[in-house]
Amino acid sequence: MAVLVDLLPKEYGFVAIVLVIYCFLNFYMTFHVGKARKKYKVFYPTLYASESENKDAKLFNCVQRGHQNSLETMPIFFTLMILGGLKHPSICAALGVLYTVARFFYFKGYSSGEPKNRLKLGGLFMPAILGLMLCTLSFGWSLLNQPASH
Repeated sequence: MAVLVDLLPKEYGFVAIVLVIYCFLNFYMTFHVGKARKKYKVFYPTLYASESENKDAKLFNCVQRGHQNSLETMPIFFTLMILGGLKHPSICAALGVLYTVARFFYFKGYSSGEPKNRLKLGGLFMPAILGLMLCTLSFGWSLLNQPASH
């Protein structure tokens, strides 16, 4: 009986590594939100600062939104990487690196306090996610076109 790891393409290891690298990016963003909480005096459990109560609300909220948006899209990214990588591990790993780097710049741009800065280099996450969607569609199509097994 084959072990699951033996059934995966060797290059699938790159997919796993990219996912862990993204986890480190998430820790980095979490750390910066924590620093912003102290700097702008926005304490838990408050998710966003109110401009009527905090003169630095926009600055804090930009850091918070940069991280929150990355959290909101993380399940999509992980799912597409895991599934698409089963058929196209090298392509998905490369797209995953592009996505991760773009998300770093998305966060840095958003954290500048000027939300439009998030899309300068950060906008490259969209072509990366579209590529991952195509890889996952290709994987699904391949499964559907397999000969029926009895």
